[in-house]
Amino acid sequence: MDLLLTGATVVTMNRDREVLPRADVLVQDGRIAKVGRGLKVKGARRVLDLTGQVVMPGLIHGHLHACQTLFRGHADKRELLDWLKERIWPMEAAHDAASLRASADLTFAELIRSGSTAALDMGTVHHYDAVFESARDSGFRLVGGKAMMDSGAEVPAGLRETTADSLSESLSLMERWHGTHDNRLRYAFAPRFALSCSPELLREVGRLSREKGVRIHSHASENRTETDVVRQVTGQDNIAFFHGLGLTGPQVTLAHCVWVEGEEQRLLRESGTVVCHCPGSNLKLASGYARVPELLKDGIPVALGADGAPCNNTLDLFHEMRLASVLHNPRVGPVAMTPMHVLEMATLHGARALGLEDEVGSVEAGKRADLTVVDTRGFHFCPLPEDVTGPLVYSARSTDVSHVLIDGKLVLREGELTTLDANAVLANARTQATKLFARAKLKAS
Repeated sequence: MDLLLTGATVVTMNRDREVLPRADVLVQDGRIAKVGRGLKVKGARRVLDLTGQVVMPGLIHGHLHACQTLFRGHADKRELLDWLKERIWPMEAAHDAASLRASADLTFAELIRSGSTAALDMGTVHHYDAVFESARDSGFRLVGGKAMMDSGAEVPAGLRETTADSLSESLSLMERWHGTHDNRLRYAFAPRFALSCSPELLREVGRLSREKGVRIHSHASENRTETDVVRQVTGQDNIAFFHGLGLTGPQVTLAHCVWVEGEEQRLLRESGTVVCHCPGSNLKLASGYARVPELLKDGIPVALGADGAPCNNTLDLFHEMRLASVLHNPRVGPVAMTPMHVLEMATLHGARALGLEDEVGSVEAGKRADLTVVDTRGFHFCPLPEDVTGPLVYSARSTDVSHVLIDGKLVLREGELTTLDANAVLANARTQATKLFARAKLKAS
């Protein structure tokens, strides 16, 4: 049935960045049919009165690890490389299909509940079907792929692959899932980072991405020690190394890019590579923070992401928006990162990070009806100014999200999940986490 959302303030994120008070949005066949005031629609339909609320594009994570959500709170007080070697890699290696499904269910429940409708995800090395199955059943929009790791010191045996096996399994997953469920699920090659992938693997990923029309999702220049080691091993800066192997371009999303040099920024700009800023993760791991105002000013698209639950420890993109909006002010001043800049990162640039800019990211006729509704009637919004973009970035919380639509389907209604049983998700996550930690045999942190 058609769904008419009425009486809301609509933050369109269209070309003119219109914000329409007391407006309506008509959803038909999973897409946005009309946006405007006083829409009159004949025929059977559902009407949702959203007076006092805001309709905005669904928030989009440009970098995520659904496989790690089960590790939340179990990898604190470490910088990146120790965090990986001592905690994350052993726990990822301990995953089986059941624990990975529990981690993914917990992820998508949290994402939907906090207003997110799509994500670019990197899994662990094995069992990635479980993540796609979870996204399929929860109704979430996912672009994702298994982590690719055929090299690197201290990579546990449970994650170490041969180059051939890494490529073969990635291609098999792509064939099973890419473009399925009305194109809601898509594949992305996910070589983990320069220190866990051989040049041969990276070069072949670049070639396959261009041949198959599939995105590449990796990490780059997250941590100063990491970038130093990359220079020692390859003789190049991280972005230059990737560029030489074909891992830059509009089809590539690189997470973090905290420690990029001037020449690397030029390569990002000229190649059209998408960057994903993860301020919560970069601060918690003491990695630093990307020079986002400069990247945006240079025309480089920058998305937002939560990264993983063990390095954040929340997957709430409202939290990331607030951090991104204020983090850079002491260095560049209070007007370099306006609320509209940040909303663009969480919607339009997020869509580019997933390769879905023609499908999602704005409230416009013809686009898929991936929408988030924020109730702005709480104490922390009062008094609400006419321009709601500031309150959405500075004041909004995940608990303010009242409804979420993906492909026009209400996956959250009045704050309640409709495609997932919240209590069952939580109970299974606790059970599977206990089993996983036993398998990993890790000492207390």
